Amino acid sequence: MHLDVQDLRNFYYRSTLGRAAQSSIRGRMLKLWPEAKGQTVVGFGFAAPLLRPYLSDARRVIALMPAPQGVMPWPAGFPNVSVLAEETLWPIETGHVDKLVVMHGLETSEHPTRLLEECWRVLGPGGKALFVVPNRAGLWSRSDRTPFGFGRPYTLSQLETQLKRHHFLPEGYGAALYQPPSAKRFWLKSAPLFEKYGSHVPRAFPGGAFMVEATKRVQPPTGTIVRDLAKSPIKALEGLAKPANAMTLPGPRPD
Repeated sequence: MHLDVQDLRNFYYRSTLGRAAQSSIRGRMLKLWPEAKGQTVVGFGFAAPLLRPYLSDARRVIALMPAPQGVMPWPAGFPNVSVLAEETLWPIETGHVDKLVVMHGLETSEHPTRLLEECWRVLGPGGKALFVVPNRAGLWSRSDRTPFGFGRPYTLSQLETQLKRHHFLPEGYGAALYQPPSAKRFWLKSAPLFEKYGSHVPRAFPGGAFMVEATKRVQPPTGTIVRDLAKSPIKALEGLAKPANAMTLPGPRPD
């Protein structure tokens, strides 16, 4: 079940904790994808907070927001690039996306299989997708004060298995949201330290969100190629190149 777009907007743009979460996830993403010059970048779910760094250099940026969630105009102060879309039927041509970011889309989807099929469809050759999902072992999935407390949280192996099943090849891994999901001033001030050192001791400070980078895998044709040769080829047109001997017509009868 998707959250309402107003709740997501209020969290990421109007709360201190939401802005800290946005900074943490976007910082990790930029380490994987520092630029997208001349590329088509698409976000699905509520990935808009992560897409802003690509607005200046990317050829095209599109923020797809699922119909059950609702849509809002984005980005502020620029021409709108957000689009309301059916969860499993996107208004994008096949194979036209270079980078795809999915956040608050997979874990809340009622049709995750069809959603991943749509992700695979729109990616072009060499295209990459970044899936951001709640970590089942993290604190953020246990609190309903943030969007990461809704939907189905994942373990890393569960997410990998699901992606491989839908013809994605996981390549890059990361985590974010090492700070506690608390809006208290002490924890917010300590957030940079948690984010800095959390990745070095993940068992003591499990991240609140997993980030898996995957590429589109195209299956080669299987089976054995059999070449069938016609035993009796058709010779209907051979006469055009090699005329057959002319028929001998009977001459005049001798007297």
